[in-house]
Amino acid sequence: MNVLYWGIENWYFIVTGVVLVGMGIVTMLDFFQMPKKSQIAKVKQWLILAVAEAEKRLGDGTGQLKLRKVYDWFVQRFPTLAAHITFDTFAVWVDEALEQMQSMIQENEKVQKYLAGA
Repeated sequence: MNVLYWGIENWYFIVTGVVLVGMGIVTMLDFFQMPKKSQIAKVKQWLILAVAEAEKRLGDGTGQLKLRKVYDWFVQRFPTLAAHITFDTFAVWVDEALEQMQSMIQENEKVQKYLAGA
């Protein structure tokens, strides 16, 4: 009977937990039901930000270290997808993101200031 009373007194914790779990499931299902091309496009867009952040934190001349850092972030953010993507494929995606970031740096002064830490 103690469990019943605890459940009655703390019903809002139970409801909140159920809602949070439900939201997590819906978010995961939404992502994994997207066409594969859409999933990859979202990851590639995220990679531009991750590459820029690694550049800002680690600076020039640390290419392999930046690649490793971005890969670690990728595994943390997309663990299921990371299990299905080879490191070589990921490295190609990072190279593409670097090219886009370089274009952004040349075209946008605000991006230059962001990377400079200003």
